[in-house]
Amino acid sequence: MIRNLFARSRPAGDPQAAKRVLIASEGRRFTTEVIDLAVRMVRAEGGHVRVLTVARLWGTSFGLPNPGLRPSRREMAEQEDNVSWAIGQLEDAGVSADGHIVTTRHPSKSILNEAKRQKCDAIIMGADPRRHWIVRSMMWSQEPYRVSGRTPIPVHLVCPSSGQH
Repeated sequence: MIRNLFARSRPAGDPQAAKRVLIASEGRRFTTEVIDLAVRMVRAEGGHVRVLTVARLWGTSFGLPNPGLRPSRREMAEQEDNVSWAIGQLEDAGVSADGHIVTTRHPSKSILNEAKRQKCDAIIMGADPRRHWIVRSMMWSQEPYRVSGRTPIPVHLVCPSSGQH
């Protein structure tokens, strides 16, 4: 964990063109800013965007998976809506896109595995403002910074300026 304490993310501005981009979320709604950045990056290369969101697995019961700790139907429906909205926005912009939902306790690991599996050139994530490193390690919303600190792939973090879709 020490290696991630002082890791800095790459700014979202001035992106390079990319053939394969992963738009990822630790469960938050995708924003139009994230979609627009992906469209700008991929359109120059005529590439493909993979949309990935995480439905949070809440833990284990006595070390064993427990169905009561899995995401509820409402949570899964929210994530399905999130992914389909993002794919629809990308396709409306003329970009090839697909996506899916992953249920996990470790979103950064799942996001990085997906980026590696898809051979992505860049990862784009929405992010909250960066918190102090002591607090950051305990907050689910700081997952984009953990992703950024654990990969050589460029990670573009987009802080929302106004609101969500």
